[in-house]
Amino acid sequence: MTEFGGPEALHVVDVPDEPLGPGQVRLRVTAATVNPTDTYVRNGVYAQRDEVERFPYVPGMDAAGELVEIGPDVDSDLQVGDRVMAIVLPSGSHGGYREDLVLPSGSVARVPKGTSDAEASTLPMNGLTARLALDLMALEPGQVLAVTGAAGAFGGYVIQLARHAGLTVVADAAEADEQLVRDLGADVVVRRGDDVADRIRERYPDGVDGLADGAVQNELVLPAVRDGGTVATVRGYAGDGQRGLRVHPVGVRTYAEEAGTLDGLRQLVEEGVLTLRLARTLPAEEAAEAHRLLERGGVRGRLVITF
Repeated sequence: MTEFGGPEALHVVDVPDEPLGPGQVRLRVTAATVNPTDTYVRNGVYAQRDEVERFPYVPGMDAAGELVEIGPDVDSDLQVGDRVMAIVLPSGSHGGYREDLVLPSGSVARVPKGTSDAEASTLPMNGLTARLALDLMALEPGQVLAVTGAAGAFGGYVIQLARHAGLTVVADAAEADEQLVRDLGADVVVRRGDDVADRIRERYPDGVDGLADGAVQNELVLPAVRDGGTVATVRGYAGDGQRGLRVHPVGVRTYAEEAGTLDGLRQLVEEGVLTLRLARTLPAEEAAEAHRLLERGGVRGRLVITF
């Protein structure tokens, strides 16, 4: 994009290849996932961020494709020709929606066996965010975790990772998504909405031990958590300072160069613990339509731009 605006602000442009430095690798990107963060960058909500002020701006925080070049001082067993997926921290013309992409080697891992590049591209950003949220909350097996926004990509990964860790999961869902959320592994499903905390307390009167707030309900959902419990939020909300709640704003940058963690997610996909949910692919020339579909709502699974 060369200006802020609606989906029509996205168009194909030529940008120079990025130089390859020490500790970096070059990808030939074939797939880039579309996330809500990308739409906020495009429409100007994040206009005050320094990295957004340089145009042309290339959005995108997930990519997959072929590893085509390895720079000096790379400590990795990756090889040229490997199919890889990556987490991308966009800045100016450096973002996931581009064919030529240079990244720290720590941001890259092989794609799960048996998956397409489009499917693999849906894992890094949301998967790492879910992993980080659970790591920060540090709940023990047998404890109870509530998940809002459970039908979304972040929420779905949290449910599956939490169940794999031995947690009991209570999750929210609209009526149309209830079976999906159960299939993801939720032990208890309650109806989503502004009163979801009350619905959770009906099932767990003493409150849950932890909460992953993928629906960004912030203070509305805090009453679901017991005194002294723990919360992970995804848009910087730090809580209200009451009842001894430990609130962790989750920023995926923390794990952006944790290749071992990303590779661990790959293994969990191969073991059937994590489900990659691809809704639809669109060619790069139709990126604007991908943003329209996402903003319209109701998409289950990820939209992916292909090159």
